[in-house]
Amino acid sequence: MVPKEWETSKLGNYAIKIGSGITPKGGSSSYKLAGIPLIRSQNVHWGKLDLSDVAFIDDKQHLKMAGSSLQQNDALLNITGASIGRVAIFESNNEANVNQHVCIIRTKNSLFPVYLKYFLLSHNGQKQIERFQAGGNRQGLNFEQIKSFKLNIPPLPEQRKIAKILSTWDKAISTTERLIDNSKQQKKALMQQLLTGKKRLSGFSELWTEIHLNDIGKCITGLTYSPSDVVEKDGMLVLRSSNVQNGKLAFVDNVYVKSGLTVKSKTQDGDILVCVRNGSKNLIGKSALLRGRAVNQAHGAFMTIFRSKYSDYVFQLFQSGDYYKQVNKNLGATINSINTSDLHKFKFIMPTDEAEISAIASCLSDADREIKLLEQQLFDLKQEKKALMQQLLTGKRRV
Repeated sequence: MVPKEWETSKLGNYAIKIGSGITPKGGSSSYKLAGIPLIRSQNVHWGKLDLSDVAFIDDKQHLKMAGSSLQQNDALLNITGASIGRVAIFESNNEANVNQHVCIIRTKNSLFPVYLKYFLLSHNGQKQIERFQAGGNRQGLNFEQIKSFKLNIPPLPEQRKIAKILSTWDKAISTTERLIDNSKQQKKALMQQLLTGKKRLSGFSELWTEIHLNDIGKCITGLTYSPSDVVEKDGMLVLRSSNVQNGKLAFVDNVYVKSGLTVKSKTQDGDILVCVRNGSKNLIGKSALLRGRAVNQAHGAFMTIFRSKYSDYVFQLFQSGDYYKQVNKNLGATINSINTSDLHKFKFIMPTDEAEISAIASCLSDADREIKLLEQQLFDLKQEKKALMQQLLTGKRRV
């Protein structure tokens, strides 16, 4: 039940225009280096436009597509493909157009476009979009379906207040995202300096030396198991590539095997889990430092663990550009893999002073913790905004 001052109505009753454009004849070959922006589905993100890779058409083509010429404050909805349901507002008053994958929703004065954006991005809005994708109709949304979306519509002043509140949360989220990006770039620059000796930490002056990985540790191959060994629970976790995400452990899509299986070496605290074979080339070399729940478990045959007394330092090496150059150089010609014998031969320079090794690892680990803290703040902001949207857009919380 919505508040009595609110109305539940179909979107079509509040829209002046619902329609999309076309792809110009010749497709991408007809695009220009400059001209009128042609907004495509990849430019419409969750709540915002990204025009960093926008295509351009000339004035002549724009005139041919006059029916899909944009106006300021048009809502843009992706209606096909994997990005279906993403919504953003066209805030500019400059000329622009859209292709057939992006639907223009131009509202009457009684429906504030930014409120509509948040409604379509809400659980209720996305649920209606998903409903039309059920069964065999997975091609996309059509205009009649969009017109049939049911909206909870408060009086216009309340729409504006709701939109303003949620926009404030979006600004906080965007600020935190920028802080994370900046921190990652700063850490990357710090790695380039500290792991190459270009910058020395105060108090250290001992020489550095060239090493191969097998000089400071060893690879341990993973467990081969059969489908009959897999159990639902109360088994031993097998760490796989899905458990390595962005240099961190993620306990998703977990696989467990019978606890009685013979494992060459169970994981230890400080081991580095490395993906050495995968269908996706981009995953080769990805790694995570094992702590806590990941200790005393197994790892799969497409993974290896690197065990070293300098694990904190080596883990930072495994995030470096020098490491990935060597990964790419040693990739198999016909299959996405690196051999552990090749991994052992990877070359780096590192301090001879163990205190300096520890200090560098500590400095870079501190940077990682700062990024992790910001990422947790970002997650919390998004969850809080999601809960707030649910309250504001259903009238459970009034403003």
